[in-house]
Amino acid sequence: MNEKVRTAIVGCGKVAHLHAAALKRLAESEFVAACDADPERARTFAGRYGVCPFSECADMIAACGVEALVICTPHPLHAAPAVSAANAGVHVLVEKPLAASVADCDTMIEAARRNGVTLGVVSQRRFFEPVARMKAAIEAGKIGTPVLGTIAMYSWRDEAYYRSDPWRGRWDTEGGGVLINQSPHHIDILQWLLGPVEEVVGRWANFNHPYVEVEDTAVALLRFRNGALGSVVASLSQKPGIYTKIHVHGSNGASIGAQTDTGATFVAGMSEAVEPPFNDLWTIPGEEGNIECFRAQDCAAFRAADATLRYHELQDQDFLRALLEGRAPAVTAEEGRGVVRIIEAIYRSGRTGAGRA
Repeated sequence: MNEKVRTAIVGCGKVAHLHAAALKRLAESEFVAACDADPERARTFAGRYGVCPFSECADMIAACGVEALVICTPHPLHAAPAVSAANAGVHVLVEKPLAASVADCDTMIEAARRNGVTLGVVSQRRFFEPVARMKAAIEAGKIGTPVLGTIAMYSWRDEAYYRSDPWRGRWDTEGGGVLINQSPHHIDILQWLLGPVEEVVGRWANFNHPYVEVEDTAVALLRFRNGALGSVVASLSQKPGIYTKIHVHGSNGASIGAQTDTGATFVAGMSEAVEPPFNDLWTIPGEEGNIECFRAQDCAAFRAADATLRYHELQDQDFLRALLEGRAPAVTAEEGRGVVRIIEAIYRSGRTGAGRA
């Protein structure tokens, strides 16, 4: 592979603009084409970024010599272009979640393995400095063994959000609600920090969004393979949004955490990230006083760049460098499958009362 990777996008909706801006700027990318089932939207999008428009993914790959494809379609529509691209020898980076079902994840992973291409999934909050700091502390053994992890998401989505795209808020076209759409980032981080999940008990409901059919609130209890316990509270019912936090507590009594979002989580193409993420909990012996220093460093980094774009750009760059260097990307398809497996288990538990993942 050359020093640049010929890149393209399928699905020209809101989040695609973040990836397009990144792919135009990155030294590792030669952004060549964009595809959407709506030809007019494809032409408008492609014109904005100076690339070639297509309405068929296979045609785009063949005509433009695409080497890496970023998939930004609605969740249930991730598998088809991923498999098509893999069969054409194209590497694939998929917007979260990897898919709307474990079955689709397996189909995508098998196609990538069969064709010897790399498949990754977007989870850009892993690149947040406070989250990376948590990972480094755990790997250094500073909290002993992680024994308890929690996610608390108190966010908001209004009716305009659901009306902004016809596929939102429906089981068949979105695959679910807060669990499948807003929660994958944080479930991914919890899994990254504590390891695979073996048991799930969950419940979910729609409390104050009567104009959609999917859940706006979910809670779950998790048991990890290493014996650790976890909890998830994810809700879009707190107007105008409070915060999202991830905390991990260790066997030596030390605790670490990050507030990844203040207020409602930002919506690509509709809002911007206006408050930096920060470590809101840090009781590692000898490091208790570092928390204010961490926050000052992270605020400075946040203000120094386009924070809405920065972390998508970092993940796109990591994926392209992984291809050029012959290594795995930061977030692998198998990790993405693990997130979908947890989410699917929460849905199943809520429907049937079953607890096994």
